[in-house]
Amino acid sequence: MKGSLIILSFFALGLILGVTNSLPEFLLKTDFSMYALYILMFLVGIGIGADRKSWKVIRTINVKIFLVPLGVMVGTAIGVTIVSLFLPDLSVREAMAVGAGYGYYSLSSIFITQMHGQTLGVMALLSNIIREVATLLLTPLFVKYFGKLAGIMSGGATAMDTTLPIITRYSGKDYAIISLFSGIVLTILVPVIITFILHTSL
Repeated sequence: MKGSLIILSFFALGLILGVTNSLPEFLLKTDFSMYALYILMFLVGIGIGADRKSWKVIRTINVKIFLVPLGVMVGTAIGVTIVSLFLPDLSVREAMAVGAGYGYYSLSSIFITQMHGQTLGVMALLSNIIREVATLLLTPLFVKYFGKLAGIMSGGATAMDTTLPIITRYSGKDYAIISLFSGIVLTILVPVIITFILHTSL
């Protein structure tokens, strides 16, 4: 949760500086988000490629484990579609793009900002941070009332890192591999699915 609060603090600081025109002119006129996206994608690739434990998990898993990230994707798509019905200014396509961040707020918000605009990018940032924070706070209740996979489903892409400890604590160490695998798959798919959704008319 500390990391999420730091991210929000930097976002709020940038928002305040932008609104008050307290930054040099070249910072206001230059779009740095694309460069940030390039760097972020590079670092994500390094992180996944260098994590030998992740590759070992992928090589040793049972085919049925793919149902977990698939369930996250299907459940998220259904959920955001229902939510979009109550938000007339938000199309189903836009809602699905926001949901397709699967908690990976940094990457998804930059992608969506570049492909669709800043407003939807901010929505993606806040929505996916809320998803991560909700997982950190509510996993005990999710596990108690919905089963041991519930925390993994809620965590989405974050189930491989930031929410993994809380998931393991309440679901058990036996679910750590499932959580790690699901998070890895969703992390890899975030840019692919967002790009597909925003280039497809729904």
